[in-house]
Amino acid sequence: MNQPNSENNSSDHIQMSATVPAEYCGKRLDQIASDLFSEFSRARLQQWIKEGSLLVDGEHRVPKQKLLGGELLEISVQLQPEGDWQAQNIPLNILFEDAHIIVINKPTDLVVHPAAGNRDGTMLNALLYHCPQLESVPRAGIVHRLDKDTTGLMVVAKTLQAHTDLVAQLQARTVKREYEAVVSGVMTGGGIVDQPIGRHPNQRTKMAVISDGKEARTHYSVIQRFEGHSYVRLRLETGRTHQIRVHMAHLRFPIVGDHTYGGRFRIHRGASDTLRETLQGFGRQALHARELGLIHPATGEQVSWASELPEDMQALLQVLEND
Repeated sequence: MNQPNSENNSSDHIQMSATVPAEYCGKRLDQIASDLFSEFSRARLQQWIKEGSLLVDGEHRVPKQKLLGGELLEISVQLQPEGDWQAQNIPLNILFEDAHIIVINKPTDLVVHPAAGNRDGTMLNALLYHCPQLESVPRAGIVHRLDKDTTGLMVVAKTLQAHTDLVAQLQARTVKREYEAVVSGVMTGGGIVDQPIGRHPNQRTKMAVISDGKEARTHYSVIQRFEGHSYVRLRLETGRTHQIRVHMAHLRFPIVGDHTYGGRFRIHRGASDTLRETLQGFGRQALHARELGLIHPATGEQVSWASELPEDMQALLQVLEND
C-alpha cells in the first residue's frame, strides 16, 4: 500500500496526499480514505470529504463515490477550535511530554472537563493555557478522565492523529490502567468484578450495577490487609464512569472516603481514636491511578509511567499500619 505523503503539517493545518492502489477498485471513497489515512477517524474523514477538504484528483466527491484506483486523494484542512473554552493559567504536574502526548499526574480536587457548574478551573482550561494548539483537538486532547477527587495518571493527545490513535487503543483495551485504593472491609483475596454499569434508575447523578448497563470489568487483588480495611490494586478492563467506585461498593468493600457510593460511615470494633478521626476526616475517595501504559501513537513503542501515592493516602496507610 502506498504511504500517504505529509506536507507542511503544523499544529493547526493538515496537508496530506495518497494515491489509491489498484486493489481498491470498486470501493467507496470514505472506506479507502479510512485505510489510507488511518490516523484520522472515519467520521472525521467523511466530514472532510463533504466539506471539500479531501479531494479526489482535485475534485469534490461524495463519501459513497466508488473509485477505480490510481486517483490522487489530497487532504488540506485548517483545523478549527473544537469548543469555546478559555485558557487558564493553572499549574499542571507533567510527568512526560513530547510532540504527540502529555502525561499528567492529576491532583485531588481538580475537575478534568468543563460541565454544568464547572465551566472553568478545570484541567482542560489548564491544558489550553499550557498548549494552545489543543484548541483544535477534540476535548483539548482528553481521551479518558479521572473523577474530581481521584488522583493519578492521565494521558492527553496533543494532535488529532494522536487523539484518534489513543481513542482506538482505549476501545481495543490495550491501554493499561492500574489503580490503588483503600477499601472498608477485609478482603480475603482477589478476583474480577464482571457487572454491567449504567445510570442509577432513581438518582441520575449516580451510576449503578444494572442489568441493562454497559459491559464493565474490574480486576482486583489485595496488597495488604488491616483490621477492618484493605489496601488493594485494581486494573480496569473497561472504562465506565465511576467504574471502580461502583464495583467496589457492589462487592460491599466501598472505597474509604467515597460519600457517593460508600454508604454510612463504618469502622471496626476496637479502632483507635486516631484511626476514627483519620477516616472521618478523609475528604475524598482513597483512589489513585498508579500506573499507565500504552503504545506511543508516533513511535509504536510500548511506554509506561508510574506515580507515587499522594501524601493523604500514604498518611492513611500509616495510621492503618499503626492501628
